[in-house]
Amino acid sequence: MTTAATVRLQRKGWGSSGSRRSRLWKVVIDGNVVGSIHNKEIAELPVTPGRHSLEVRSMRHLVSPEVPFEVTERQILGFSCHPRSLSPIILPRWIVWLLATLIKNDLWIDLRPTTPARSSGVPTSMAHQQGDVKGDPTGAQREPSNAGSDMRTRAFADARAWGDTRAEPALVVNHLTKRFGERIAFSEVSFEVGHGEVFGFLGPNGAGKTTTVRTLGTLIAPTSGSATVAGIPLSPENGMEIRRRISVMPESPGLYLRLTITENLEFFAGLYGLQKVGDRVKDALEAVNLADRASDLCGGLSKGLRQRVGLARALLSDPTVMFLDEPTSGLDPVAAFEVHDLINGLREKGTTIFLTTHRLDEAEKLCDRVAILNTTLRTVGRPEELRAELFKRALIVKTHAPLSDADQVFKGIPSVNDWSSEGPGSYVLSVSDPEVAAPEVARSLVGSGADVLFIGEAQHSLEDVYLELIDQEAAANPR
Repeated sequence: MTTAATVRLQRKGWGSSGSRRSRLWKVVIDGNVVGSIHNKEIAELPVTPGRHSLEVRSMRHLVSPEVPFEVTERQILGFSCHPRSLSPIILPRWIVWLLATLIKNDLWIDLRPTTPARSSGVPTSMAHQQGDVKGDPTGAQREPSNAGSDMRTRAFADARAWGDTRAEPALVVNHLTKRFGERIAFSEVSFEVGHGEVFGFLGPNGAGKTTTVRTLGTLIAPTSGSATVAGIPLSPENGMEIRRRISVMPESPGLYLRLTITENLEFFAGLYGLQKVGDRVKDALEAVNLADRASDLCGGLSKGLRQRVGLARALLSDPTVMFLDEPTSGLDPVAAFEVHDLINGLREKGTTIFLTTHRLDEAEKLCDRVAILNTTLRTVGRPEELRAELFKRALIVKTHAPLSDADQVFKGIPSVNDWSSEGPGSYVLSVSDPEVAAPEVARSLVGSGADVLFIGEAQHSLEDVYLELIDQEAAANPR
């Protein structure tokens, strides 16, 4: 059975965010109208795997160029569209463009791919991982598989072929090290982060997470190694240009407490040399739901509200890469959910988020991939990949009463490799394939006369992965 792919189309334009007041644009795939999209909306359209063409129409003559594309099963391919430019003030915009389209009918709408193609099973960019978590807890570098490297190369090559100017990773870090005298903050760290990816950076206190952010944010210089941030090599002479393209939100925002929220944001917008400061401040405050508190003094805000002001400040420059250090620290559940929603919106927009957090449930919800750092990089990957890498697949079995002879019940099942008891009537079965083993286990239990309460696959969270890796580190380096 063929699984559909998805075309994700984002419409960017001018005017207010009240997109329902704008003219609908029609989305055309292979010559057929398949949907419509308002200003500042995102549409997701299912397509069959294969070659197709995409076009967006405002009116009959006001259309985009026809863009060819190819997708595979479960792939999500992103595009953005927007009016190409403003017209002269002398004539209404639509007259100018209508006249222009008599000569060339694809002048009105700009349509282009936004991110490299991403398959559900392969990340946008594969990390140079360090430390084989299965058998090598020493932190020795592990080379990525050829399959992953080939997939990444093809994805970037395809993106370049469609004219994607962001086909290179947003962050590239190679053997980066920072020492303070004899103390090592982090050592030989290597990874890549793709555009539009939410990348989680996890680790215990003192692991080097904040120092890594400060280094990549050009606040301190690395001792050795290299990095590229937002397409620019990390070096002292490039510091100003990198800072124009990124934003950093520290755990403590560092606001001027005697100034209002608006005055704080206007001041920092001035440091960036931004234009249309009033509009940028208004948009940033609306994004973090602080528009009604704009005139409040920052000294009178709770810690949670100050975090939201810090997040608004990070949004002012419309950065390519955002470094968020514990962005939900001190926030109540509702405010934290709003921040999560904002991060997901930035991902859809194509902003790269580098997220450090101690909240592992937050990282699991938000992050495409996570890295676990403890001075050296322990592992990098998608949460589901790390779970599969660290933990054997197993079934949890619960019965009303303990089995009289559990060994006889479980040992005769071919798909069960081993079993153990975790209490009266509770068993853990190591299996090769839970979907194959579960029906066989159920039949064997019923055949033995057991009253079955529960059979299900053992689930491991990102917290389990984190604790397992930290335990391995502690066992390998006893103090």
